[in-house]
Formats: sequence, C-alpha cells, structure tokens
Amino acid sequence: MKPGIHPLYAPVAFRDRSTGTTFVTRSTATSDERVEIDGTSYPLVTVDITSDSHPFWTGRAHTLDSEGRLERFRRRYGDRR
Repeated sequence: MKPGIHPLYAPVAFRDRSTGTTFVTRSTATSDERVEIDGTSYPLVTVDITSDSHPFWTGRAHTLDSEGRLERFRRRYGDRR
C-alpha cells in the first residue's frame, strides 16, 4: 500500500438516533464529537438506522399492499403457506 493516501481505519462509536444504542466498531468515518466508553474516548458518529431499530431486524416489518395485488395473487394462485 502507498503510504499517506489511505484514510485512518480506527475504532469509532456509532449511536442509533432513535434508540440511543451505542456500539464500537472499526471504520474510516470521523467526527468532532467524542464519547467515552469503558474509559476510552472514541469519535462519535450518530446514524438514523441500525439493526437495533430497523423494522426487518426488530420483527416489526409488515407488507404494504395498497392496491390489493397480494390478495389478487392469492386468489389466482392460492395461498401456499
């Protein structure tokens, strides 16, 4: 690797904006905000969605069918669950 052209890859804390959950992972993301976790200071990046708040991972996902296409499909081909 060429020296001096790659971004710094270091531990960063990410905080979920909706749940407040914070976790530490390695990333090239940076921030001026800092947070202290277990006595160590990390840059803090606030994100809108993580696996802690995403409907797919929390089990709150549902099927949107505003035009009745799912029901028409089930009538035509049967409900094969």
